[in-house]
Amino acid sequence: MSRFQDRADGGRQLARALAAYAGRPDLIVLGLPRGGVPVAAEVARALGAPLEVFVVRKLGVPGHAEYAMGAIASGGIRLLDDRVIRDLGVTEGDIDRTTAVERLELERREHAYRGSRPFPDLTGLTAILVDDGLATGSTMRAAVTALREEGPERIVVAVPVGAPGPCEMLRDLVDEVLCLATPASFIAVSQWYEDFTETTDEAIHDLLAVAGRSPPAGGSDNRKGAGR
Repeated sequence: MSRFQDRADGGRQLARALAAYAGRPDLIVLGLPRGGVPVAAEVARALGAPLEVFVVRKLGVPGHAEYAMGAIASGGIRLLDDRVIRDLGVTEGDIDRTTAVERLELERREHAYRGSRPFPDLTGLTAILVDDGLATGSTMRAAVTALREEGPERIVVAVPVGAPGPCEMLRDLVDEVLCLATPASFIAVSQWYEDFTETTDEAIHDLLAVAGRSPPAGGSDNRKGAGR
């Protein structure tokens, strides 16, 4: 059933479909941690574009953390899935507690991946937003909403695999959506990868270091203008 060997393979296949963007000076590739970063790294390498992380956190239903009831992103962005919240009887208190926990983790990851290096100026750029797959689409919607605030000229969402509904829904929110596979029998992103081993913070740090976008291990990057 799997179509991709691992996330790197998914990224290489995605890069071939994005070949028209190769070599453009106004291009940046943004990976959603954690699983989207190995995919994005292959896309950035193939297209000759800088690689960055764009941190977004899924809000999991209490007791069913993998089932999204919404997502948060930098800049105070929070999107909620009212249908899921209503159908599962999630309370406002549940939402606030989950948001508080995930906000702390979002801030931790931003510091771990970027240190004190500022987020790059995206004004006028084409930003390709990459994840390893789309299940409900809530995390990607939060990312798109937050990314709009950064002023890119064009936003492209690119994933190796996604449920048909979320892939279609995103077409109304961004300039281009590329889902290589949209299987009608979609259950979970993991079923479309032979190797879906969890991506670690250390692996992300290594990928960003290769791309020249990571602070030194154990410390922050204080170079003036780093990442611009």
